[in-house]
Amino acid sequence: EIYSVKLPGNPKLGEGKPENQNHAVIFTRGNAVQTIDMNQDNYFEEALKMRNLLEEFSQNHGKFRPSILGVREHVFTGSVSSLASFMSNQETSFVTLGQRVLSNPLKVRMHYGHPDVFDRIFHITRGGISKASRIINISEDIFAGFNSTLRQGNITHHEYIQVGKGRDVGLNQIALFEGKVAGGNGEQVLSRDIYRLGQLFDFFRMLSFYVTTVGFYFCTMLTVLTVYIFLYGKTYLALSGVGESIQNRADIQGNKALSVALNTQFLFQIGVFTAIPMILGFILEEGVLTAFVSFITMQFQLCSVFFTFSLGTRTHYFGRTILHGGAKYRATGRGFVVRHIKFAENYRLYSRSHFVKGYVVM
Repeated sequence: EIYSVKLPGNPKLGEGKPENQNHAVIFTRGNAVQTIDMNQDNYFEEALKMRNLLEEFSQNHGKFRPSILGVREHVFTGSVSSLASFMSNQETSFVTLGQRVLSNPLKVRMHYGHPDVFDRIFHITRGGISKASRIINISEDIFAGFNSTLRQGNITHHEYIQVGKGRDVGLNQIALFEGKVAGGNGEQVLSRDIYRLGQLFDFFRMLSFYVTTVGFYFCTMLTVLTVYIFLYGKTYLALSGVGESIQNRADIQGNKALSVALNTQFLFQIGVFTAIPMILGFILEEGVLTAFVSFITMQFQLCSVFFTFSLGTRTHYFGRTILHGGAKYRATGRGFVVRHIKFAENYRLYSRSHFVKGYVVM
């Protein structure tokens, strides 16, 4: 060591990953830069297609030339466990069918931390490829899409090339990841980028943007609140005696609509509703018969319970961020966690988000 420099404070002021990206981009060369996460892989045969992908920058994709070329992913961790399979299938439907529709015709695809290729010159002259402010930019990747769209960029999606990806495989890992994303979405609601995009989009594009970003989590929260209202309403009808008198009158008049409206079975169908995009993706990728067999197999593996559980996780962290703030990065490790977890650890992790709410509903 020749000499040392004492830093005036913590060198990491914002979120780690976007700071690294914006720092590293000055050491890159050329007109394009591809962002690869640590949990991603690549294949030689896919690298041969990179020249074709880069040619998309010079193609006509609408009014503006592309600023971000979106790439699909191949999730290779689906065989580790049932939970890993559910997450793999859900992610695959989003990075293929979902992003295809977001790109065209909706024109609201953003950057989601996937192996997208950036127009380097476009982005280093417009604020970098990430936003790194602490807390508000906890979901740093999508802000690159917001930034690009606000500055007349054009984000496309291409499925003839793919990059491998390893997803979370354990329940606690998945819950932490869902919590991080939901908390980041809660911070997006409070950000000026969302406000500006909402002001500048036309009506139909604004609705598409809402449903595919903050609206998805807001509707998820409304779903859970609806369960509370429904069950409290049924409790009131039962304890007050109003429900019995209404039911007797409906039986006399032959009105079956009331029985259908008060049927509780829809509470167990919530998890199935969230799997509909995944089923459509199965049909397009593998055919109707294979999709049907896969769906039935997942039902035997209790996928509806898992997706309902995941819905509760997203609602808790999204709602808490809206009310109290404090979203933060949650390190999941993404290791192979095929081991037993103590009940005390599970209870500490899911107490406020699931156990307490479950006691209230029961």
